[in-house]
Amino acid sequence: MISANTQSRTQHIVIVGGGISGLSAAWFVQQAQQKGLDVRYTVLESSSRWGGKLLTEQVESGDEPFIIEAGPDAFLTQKPWAIQLARELGLGNRLININDQQRTTYVLHHGKPVKLPEGVALIVPTKLMPFLRSPLISWWGKLRIGLEWFAPVKDDDHDETLADFVHRRLGDEALDIFAEPMLAGIYNAETEKQSLLATFPRFRQMEREHGSVIRGTLAARRKQSASSAPKTAPFMTLMGGTQELTDTLVSKLNSDLRLQTRLASIEAAPDGRYHLTTENGDTLEADAVLLTTPAYTAADLLRPLSTEVADKLASIRYLSSGTISLAFHTGDIQYPLDGFGLVVPKSEQRPINAITLSSVKFTHRAPDGYVLLRVFFGGSRSPETMSYDNDKLLQVVQQELRTMLGIEAAPIFHRIYRWNRANPQYDLNHLELVDAIETDLPQAIYVTGAAFRGVGMPDCVYQSQQAVTKILKHVEQVLSKQPEVTA
Repeated sequence: MISANTQSRTQHIVIVGGGISGLSAAWFVQQAQQKGLDVRYTVLESSSRWGGKLLTEQVESGDEPFIIEAGPDAFLTQKPWAIQLARELGLGNRLININDQQRTTYVLHHGKPVKLPEGVALIVPTKLMPFLRSPLISWWGKLRIGLEWFAPVKDDDHDETLADFVHRRLGDEALDIFAEPMLAGIYNAETEKQSLLATFPRFRQMEREHGSVIRGTLAARRKQSASSAPKTAPFMTLMGGTQELTDTLVSKLNSDLRLQTRLASIEAAPDGRYHLTTENGDTLEADAVLLTTPAYTAADLLRPLSTEVADKLASIRYLSSGTISLAFHTGDIQYPLDGFGLVVPKSEQRPINAITLSSVKFTHRAPDGYVLLRVFFGGSRSPETMSYDNDKLLQVVQQELRTMLGIEAAPIFHRIYRWNRANPQYDLNHLELVDAIETDLPQAIYVTGAAFRGVGMPDCVYQSQQAVTKILKHVEQVLSKQPEVTA
């Protein structure tokens, strides 16, 4: 019997993965739920903790603790979605700016830290005299960079690698000194494989609109200077570390959240739903499934449903990387850097990739009289370090700090974090691959996360929001067609 007075069946969304992507997706579903949509959700996380790579450790030391980030330490303010989410969660008063007045970067050059010329914006010099005086680039290299002003514009829309783009427009020295350590370093990537359109599309846009990346950068700076809007710092974080965001999300989510629950299989049911089985032996029925796992995990789960989609997901490469954070007394650093840290070009052939002065970059990261450093290793530039045991790794890092910063003292403490197969690689034509994956997904199956359209926290939050929008559209269509049946 059909009755307009009886509620239709509540739609069930299962979210697989409890990192920032999965938890923010659950939050957006919950917002729709609170607005009256007849939907519920379950979040499955295979590990024993929520948050994924958002992991913050506090080490007590007197009045103020050390705040140590195992994964990302900040979010880009030009991409507002993580900040918006933090404010929605009531964390607005916990947001802190980067110490922008100290935003100086050094580049290791012939084994010595050399200050990046004032005015260099990623790969583009915007101030002439500091650039001309810099010992980082030869006179021929400076002339080659200057000739970018007149370089021909690429006349097609095809993707190219970051290496090809920088070589084409700015030359080999700009690629080695600027692009490789600073741009590829963000993604732990190889410039010879890294997709320009998936990682730095604004460079192609500047080339198209202004005929030159240098002209485009200068125009953007003039526009920013002329704007009456208040200037914002380029990065923000949370006072207690990035894990505050996921911890607060978990505290606000009111549905079914399951730790130590690994999904084993997804089977299509005759009624259009999906039958999910976990390795614990639990079963769930889902009207829609959102996978926020690494692409290779999603590939294994979806292979019985679509070999083609699984093959495409499995083709996304991953690299492993790690960090080691070390605390020192301020006086232990013989050659202190007046800035955020040091990047190491691949051509220097060192076993580390970069050093960040965490306690300079943000306040409330170390007590007065102490310095907290973070050293990056692994990735495409020093993959061998991932196989070092902790003792050897610490020994190698201490030797590098001795050479670069004159630190002879042993650290007060250190923390090592390794992220195995955790860095998705945006290789050439990555966006075309993602388009094909999304187009070919089985009905009511969705994927999102760092493997697809951006690796940063804001990107992951935004992608989850977009995925949930698609899911809710599907749910609303199902509910609109679903008969309301009395008991």
